Amino acid sequence: MIDVGALQALRSVASLGTLARAADELGFTASAVSQQIKRLERQVGVPVLAAAGRGVVLTPAGRAIVDSAPGVFQALERCTEAARSVSEGAPRGLLRVVAFSTGIRGLLSPVMPRLSARCPDLRVNLTEQDPDQAIHSVESGIADLALVHDADGLPAPLPASLTGRRVHTDVGDLVVHRTHPLARRDPPLAKADLAGRTWVTSPPGTVCHQWFRRLLADVPEDPDVRHLVDDFSTQLSLIASGDVVALIPRLARPPLKEGLVVRPLRRPPRREVHAAWRRSADASPAIRAVLAELGV
Repeated sequence: MIDVGALQALRSVASLGTLARAADELGFTASAVSQQIKRLERQVGVPVLAAAGRGVVLTPAGRAIVDSAPGVFQALERCTEAARSVSEGAPRGLLRVVAFSTGIRGLLSPVMPRLSARCPDLRVNLTEQDPDQAIHSVESGIADLALVHDADGLPAPLPASLTGRRVHTDVGDLVVHRTHPLARRDPPLAKADLAGRTWVTSPPGTVCHQWFRRLLADVPEDPDVRHLVDDFSTQLSLIASGDVVALIPRLARPPLKEGLVVRPLRRPPRREVHAAWRRSADASPAIRAVLAELGV
Protein backbone atom coordinates (compact mmCIF):
# COMPACT_ATOMS: atom_id res chain seq x y z
CA MET A 1 0.00 0.00 0.00
CA ILE A 2 1.24 3.50 -0.83
CA ASP A 3 2.49 5.47 2.17
CA VAL A 4 0.44 8.66 2.61
CA GLY A 5 3.45 10.72 3.71
CA ALA A 6 5.39 9.66 0.62
CA LEU A 7 2.44 10.56 -1.56
CA GLN A 8 2.31 14.01 0.03
CA ALA A 9 6.04 14.42 -0.58
CA LEU A 10 5.69 13.57 -4.28
CA ARG A 11 2.78 15.99 -4.62
CA SER A 12 4.86 18.81 -3.11
CA VAL A 13 7.84 18.02 -5.34
CA ALA A 14 5.56 18.03 -8.37
CA SER A 15 4.15 21.43 -7.38
CA LEU A 16 7.42 23.14 -6.43
CA GLY A 17 9.91 21.52 -8.82
CA THR A 18 12.74 20.64 -6.42
CA LEU A 19 13.30 18.42 -3.41
CA ALA A 20 14.66 21.39 -1.44
CA ARG A 21 11.55 23.53 -1.93
CA ALA A 22 9.30 20.61 -1.11
CA ALA A 23 11.32 19.98 2.05
CA ASP A 24 10.90 23.62 3.13
CA GLU A 25 7.16 23.43 2.59
CA LEU A 26 6.77 20.13 4.44
CA GLY A 27 9.15 21.00 7.27
CA PHE A 28 11.61 18.15 6.49
CA THR A 29 15.15 17.95 5.19
CA ALA A 30 15.74 17.36 1.48
CA SER A 31 17.28 14.00 2.41
CA ALA A 32 14.10 12.97 4.23
CA VAL A 33 11.93 13.93 1.26
CA SER A 34 14.27 11.99 -1.05
CA GLN A 35 13.90 8.91 1.17
CA GLN A 36 10.11 9.24 1.06
CA ILE A 37 10.18 9.37 -2.74
CA LYS A 38 12.42 6.30 -2.89
CA ARG A 39 10.03 4.46 -0.56
CA LEU A 40 7.15 5.36 -2.85
CA GLU A 41 9.07 4.06 -5.87
CA ARG A 42 9.66 0.77 -4.08
CA GLN A 43 5.97 0.54 -3.25
CA VAL A 44 4.74 1.14 -6.82
CA GLY A 45 7.67 -0.64 -8.51
CA VAL A 46 8.53 2.12 -11.03
CA PRO A 47 10.44 5.45 -10.99
CA VAL A 48 8.29 8.50 -10.26
CA LEU A 49 10.92 11.26 -10.67
CA ALA A 50 13.66 12.01 -13.17
CA ALA A 51 16.47 14.54 -12.97
CA ALA A 52 16.07 17.73 -15.06
CA GLY A 53 18.94 20.19 -14.71
CA ARG A 54 19.00 21.37 -11.10
CA GLY A 55 15.46 20.20 -10.51
CA VAL A 56 13.35 17.14 -11.10
CA VAL A 57 10.34 16.25 -13.25
CA LEU A 58 7.68 13.63 -12.91
CA THR A 59 7.86 10.47 -14.94
CA PRO A 60 4.58 9.40 -16.62
CA ALA A 61 4.01 7.05 -13.69
CA GLY A 62 4.70 9.86 -11.23
CA ARG A 63 2.25 12.14 -13.04
CA ALA A 64 -0.42 9.43 -12.90
CA ILE A 65 0.09 9.10 -9.15
CA VAL A 66 -0.06 12.86 -8.55
CA ASP A 67 -3.19 13.20 -10.67
CA SER A 68 -4.86 10.53 -8.53
CA ALA A 69 -3.63 11.96 -5.22
CA PRO A 70 -6.43 14.54 -4.59
CA GLY A 71 -9.05 11.81 -4.46
CA VAL A 72 -6.95 9.85 -1.99
CA PHE A 73 -6.45 12.78 0.35
CA GLN A 74 -10.09 13.82 0.10
CA ALA A 75 -11.25 10.32 1.01
CA LEU A 76 -8.90 10.21 4.00
CA GLU A 77 -10.06 13.62 5.15
CA ARG A 78 -13.71 12.65 4.84
CA CYS A 79 -13.03 9.62 7.03
CA THR A 80 -11.35 11.80 9.65
CA GLU A 81 -14.04 14.47 9.64
CA ALA A 82 -16.82 11.91 9.76
CA ALA A 83 -15.31 10.50 12.94
CA ARG A 84 -14.87 13.97 14.46
CA SER A 85 -18.36 15.13 13.52
CA VAL A 86 -20.04 12.30 15.45
CA SER A 87 -17.75 12.43 18.47
CA GLU A 88 -18.95 14.05 21.65
CA GLY A 89 -17.68 17.37 22.92
CA ALA A 90 -16.11 20.44 21.34
CA PRO A 91 -13.76 20.44 18.34
CA ARG A 92 -10.36 19.00 19.17
CA GLY A 93 -6.96 18.44 17.64
CA LEU A 94 -4.90 20.76 15.45
CA LEU A 95 -6.25 23.27 12.92
CA ARG A 96 -3.64 24.89 10.66
CA VAL A 97 -4.75 28.33 9.49
CA VAL A 98 -2.93 30.53 6.95
CA ALA A 99 -3.84 34.17 6.36
CA PHE A 100 -2.49 37.50 5.17
CA SER A 101 -0.99 39.75 7.84
CA THR A 102 -3.84 42.20 8.35
CA GLY A 103 -6.37 39.37 8.23
CA ILE A 104 -4.60 37.86 11.24
CA ARG A 105 -4.46 41.23 12.99
CA GLY A 106 -7.97 42.44 12.25
CA LEU A 107 -10.05 39.24 12.01
CA LEU A 108 -8.39 36.23 13.61
CA SER A 109 -6.58 37.73 16.60
CA PRO A 110 -9.73 39.30 18.10
CA VAL A 111 -11.62 35.98 18.08
CA MET A 112 -8.82 33.73 19.34
CA PRO A 113 -9.50 34.20 23.08
CA ARG A 114 -13.19 33.43 22.60
CA LEU A 115 -12.39 30.39 20.44
CA SER A 116 -9.96 29.07 23.04
CA ALA A 117 -12.56 29.46 25.78
CA ARG A 118 -15.25 27.65 23.80
CA CYS A 119 -12.99 24.95 22.33
CA PRO A 120 -10.26 24.25 24.91
CA ASP A 121 -9.20 21.02 23.18
CA LEU A 122 -8.67 22.72 19.83
CA ARG A 123 -5.18 23.97 19.00
CA VAL A 124 -5.03 26.61 16.25
CA ASN A 125 -1.72 27.33 14.52
CA LEU A 126 -1.59 30.61 12.55
CA THR A 127 0.91 31.21 9.73
CA GLU A 128 1.18 34.43 7.73
CA GLN A 129 0.99 33.83 3.97
CA ASP A 130 0.00 35.86 0.93
CA PRO A 131 -3.27 34.75 -0.69
CA ASP A 132 -1.71 32.77 -3.56
CA GLN A 133 0.56 30.85 -1.22
CA ALA A 134 -2.29 30.32 1.25
CA ILE A 135 -4.50 28.79 -1.44
CA HIS A 136 -1.68 26.46 -2.45
CA SER A 137 -1.11 25.45 1.20
CA VAL A 138 -4.74 24.47 1.69
CA GLU A 139 -5.04 22.72 -1.67
CA SER A 140 -1.88 20.69 -1.04
CA GLY A 141 -2.88 19.75 2.52
CA ILE A 142 -0.18 21.81 4.24
CA ALA A 143 -2.91 23.94 5.88
CA ASP A 144 -6.59 23.39 6.66
CA LEU A 145 -8.13 26.86 6.41
CA ALA A 146 -7.09 30.06 4.65
CA LEU A 147 -8.14 33.69 4.77
CA VAL A 148 -7.53 35.32 1.40
CA HIS A 149 -8.44 38.62 -0.18
CA ASP A 150 -8.81 40.21 -3.58
CA ALA A 151 -7.65 43.79 -3.93
CA ASP A 152 -10.31 44.58 -6.53
CA GLY A 153 -13.27 43.68 -4.34
CA LEU A 154 -13.97 40.46 -6.25
CA PRO A 155 -14.02 36.91 -4.87
CA ALA A 156 -10.62 35.27 -5.13
CA PRO A 157 -10.70 32.42 -7.70
CA LEU A 158 -10.47 29.04 -5.98
CA PRO A 159 -9.39 25.65 -7.34
CA ALA A 160 -12.20 23.14 -7.86
CA SER A 161 -11.07 21.14 -4.81
CA LEU A 162 -11.67 24.11 -2.49
CA THR A 163 -14.77 25.91 -1.35
CA GLY A 164 -15.06 29.32 0.26
CA ARG A 165 -17.26 31.86 1.94
CA ARG A 166 -17.08 35.63 2.25
CA VAL A 167 -15.97 36.69 5.71
CA HIS A 168 -15.48 40.45 5.55
CA THR A 169 -15.35 43.50 3.29
CA ASP A 170 -12.38 45.75 3.99
CA VAL A 171 -12.28 49.37 2.80
CA GLY A 172 -9.64 52.08 2.76
CA ASP A 173 -9.88 55.43 4.59
CA LEU A 174 -7.75 58.56 4.52
CA VAL A 175 -5.81 59.27 7.72
CA VAL A 176 -4.66 62.86 8.33
CA HIS A 177 -3.45 65.04 11.17
CA ARG A 178 -6.16 67.10 12.85
CA THR A 179 -4.46 70.30 11.67
CA HIS A 180 -4.51 69.21 8.03
CA PRO A 181 -6.99 71.03 5.74
CA LEU A 182 -8.71 67.73 4.90
CA ALA A 183 -9.49 67.22 8.59
CA ARG A 184 -11.90 70.13 8.34
CA ARG A 185 -13.70 68.92 5.21
CA ASP A 186 -17.09 67.27 5.59
CA PRO A 187 -16.80 63.55 4.86
CA PRO A 188 -16.97 61.58 2.73
CA LEU A 189 -14.12 63.07 0.74
CA ALA A 190 -14.30 63.19 -3.06
CA LYS A 191 -11.43 62.57 -5.48
CA ALA A 192 -11.16 66.30 -6.11
CA ASP A 193 -10.29 66.78 -2.43
CA LEU A 194 -7.20 64.58 -2.89
CA ALA A 195 -5.52 66.68 -5.59
CA GLY A 196 -2.32 68.43 -4.58
CA ARG A 197 -1.81 66.46 -1.37
CA THR A 198 1.46 65.06 -0.07
CA TRP A 199 1.42 61.33 0.61
CA VAL A 200 3.04 58.46 2.44
CA THR A 201 2.05 55.19 0.83
CA SER A 202 3.00 51.53 0.72
CA PRO A 203 5.69 50.58 -1.82
CA PRO A 204 4.85 49.50 -5.40
CA GLY A 205 3.80 45.87 -5.65
CA THR A 206 1.66 45.95 -2.52
CA VAL A 207 -2.12 45.87 -2.43
CA CYS A 208 -2.30 49.27 -0.76
CA HIS A 209 -0.14 50.85 -3.45
CA GLN A 210 -2.50 49.42 -6.08
CA TRP A 211 -5.38 50.99 -4.16
CA PHE A 212 -3.54 54.30 -4.03
CA ARG A 213 -2.78 54.38 -7.77
CA ARG A 214 -6.35 53.39 -8.62
CA LEU A 215 -7.83 55.98 -6.27
CA LEU A 216 -5.83 58.81 -7.83
CA ALA A 217 -5.99 57.59 -11.43
CA ASP A 218 -8.46 60.31 -12.49
CA VAL A 219 -6.98 63.13 -10.42
CA PRO A 220 -5.50 65.70 -12.87
CA GLU A 221 -2.47 66.51 -10.74
CA ASP A 222 0.17 63.80 -10.13
CA PRO A 223 0.32 62.87 -6.45
CA ASP A 224 3.32 64.05 -4.44
CA VAL A 225 4.53 60.79 -2.89
CA ARG A 226 7.00 61.86 -0.26
CA HIS A 227 7.52 58.52 1.52
CA LEU A 228 7.27 54.81 0.63
CA VAL A 229 6.72 52.80 3.81
CA ASP A 230 5.20 49.32 4.15
CA ASP A 231 4.55 49.40 7.90
CA PHE A 232 1.30 51.14 8.78
CA SER A 233 2.40 52.16 12.28
CA THR A 234 5.33 53.97 10.68
CA GLN A 235 2.98 55.62 8.20
CA LEU A 236 0.92 56.93 11.13
CA SER A 237 4.04 58.32 12.81
CA LEU A 238 4.88 60.26 9.64
CA ILE A 239 1.34 61.62 9.44
CA ALA A 240 1.63 62.74 13.06
CA SER A 241 4.92 64.57 12.48
CA GLY A 242 4.21 66.27 9.15
CA ASP A 243 1.72 67.29 6.52
CA VAL A 244 1.48 63.94 4.70
CA VAL A 245 -1.70 61.88 4.42
CA ALA A 246 -2.16 58.14 3.85
CA LEU A 247 -4.69 55.67 2.51
CA ILE A 248 -4.94 52.82 5.04
CA PRO A 249 -7.24 49.76 5.02
CA ARG A 250 -9.38 49.44 8.11
CA LEU A 251 -8.11 45.92 8.83
CA ALA A 252 -4.55 47.20 8.73
CA ARG A 253 -5.06 50.35 10.80
CA PRO A 254 -3.39 50.32 14.23
CA PRO A 255 -4.93 52.37 17.05
CA LEU A 256 -4.62 56.04 16.17
CA LYS A 257 -2.37 58.32 18.18
CA GLU A 258 -3.79 61.50 19.58
CA GLY A 259 -4.11 64.14 16.89
CA LEU A 260 -4.84 61.78 14.00
CA VAL A 261 -8.27 61.56 12.40
CA VAL A 262 -9.91 59.24 9.87
CA ARG A 263 -11.65 60.74 6.86
CA PRO A 264 -13.92 58.32 4.92
CA LEU A 265 -13.86 58.47 1.11
CA ARG A 266 -16.88 58.82 -1.14
CA ARG A 267 -15.84 55.84 -3.27
CA PRO A 268 -13.28 54.00 -1.18
CA PRO A 269 -11.19 51.12 -2.52
CA ARG A 270 -12.32 47.80 -1.10
CA ARG A 271 -11.38 44.15 -0.96
CA GLU A 272 -13.39 41.06 -0.16
CA VAL A 273 -11.98 38.63 2.40
CA HIS A 274 -12.88 34.97 1.96
CA ALA A 275 -12.28 31.86 4.02
CA ALA A 276 -11.25 28.84 1.94
CA TRP A 277 -10.98 25.16 2.80
CA ARG A 278 -11.00 21.78 1.06
CA ARG A 279 -14.44 20.52 0.06
CA SER A 280 -13.60 17.23 1.71
CA ALA A 281 -13.35 19.08 5.04
CA ASP A 282 -16.86 20.58 4.89
CA ALA A 283 -17.87 18.59 7.97
CA SER A 284 -14.86 19.69 10.03
CA PRO A 285 -16.06 20.84 13.48
CA ALA A 286 -12.86 22.86 13.89
CA ILE A 287 -13.37 24.82 10.66
CA ARG A 288 -17.02 25.36 11.54
CA ALA A 289 -16.00 26.69 14.95
CA VAL A 290 -13.59 29.24 13.47
CA LEU A 291 -16.14 30.34 10.86
CA ALA A 292 -18.76 30.77 13.57
CA GLU A 293 -16.44 33.03 15.54
CA LEU A 294 -15.84 35.07 12.39
CA GLY A 295 -19.58 35.52 12.06
CA VAL A 296 -19.99 33.31 8.98
